[in-house]
Amino acid sequence: MHLSRFPRLRHAHLPTALERMDRLSAELGGPELWIKRDDCTGLSTGGNKTRKLEFLMAEAQAQGADLVMTQGATQSNHARQTAAYAAKLGMACHILLEDRTGSNDPNYIHNGNVFL
Repeated sequence: MHLSRFPRLRHAHLPTALERMDRLSAELGGPELWIKRDDCTGLSTGGNKTRKLEFLMAEAQAQGADLVMTQGATQSNHARQTAAYAAKLGMACHILLEDRTGSNDPNYIHNGNVFL
């Protein structure tokens, strides 16, 4: 199946860089390690979720949606990026955040992605 069959928006800064991890490779004694820098995709502090959202948001836009809904854990990167993408497209976004950890730590509950 070819991805070109599906509508896609192009907002990510792609392709993202590959970066050698020389010090870690040396510490481990030999394997040449690289890291894919998806933190540089450009949407709401980046991440690999941008790639799938290019397709999901294109479909929502093609169907004339003016609001998208999603769900995720309290600190969900997917939820954060969906909200950012919706704002970029002028859509409203409703997010159902779930407590999957049972943490009562105020730093977890009131900071990070949920704060954004």
